[in-house]
Amino acid sequence: MLYLLAIYDCDRPEPGDPAFPDALARVNAFADECRRRGVFVSGHPLQGEHTATTVRVRDGKTLITDGPFPETHEHLGGVYVLDCRDLDEALELAALCPMAEVGTVEVRPVAGVPGLSHQA
Repeated sequence: MLYLLAIYDCDRPEPGDPAFPDALARVNAFADECRRRGVFVSGHPLQGEHTATTVRVRDGKTLITDGPFPETHEHLGGVYVLDCRDLDEALELAALCPMAEVGTVEVRPVAGVPGLSHQA
């Protein structure tokens, strides 16, 4: 079953920061462990929330706002999609994710929708 691991509120060091090589090594070790288990589907860090553009349609009018949704208190820093045997394995891997030590990892099953064309 596919699970999304959404990484919130984890400020990660940028290239050039002395902490970057260690942080990158830890993230790569996590991804390698997911690959070793055969569950890795994809993983993507996101650029900072200041790069976000929010789109809403209300009463047929498109509203575009620079930045994240104004009421958002947490920022989304990245995602992993894992194909785990069950929720227990997804939770185990979320706890191994190095960003869980400094932020929050939300685990959600991906909904299977019959007829949806972009599903794997």
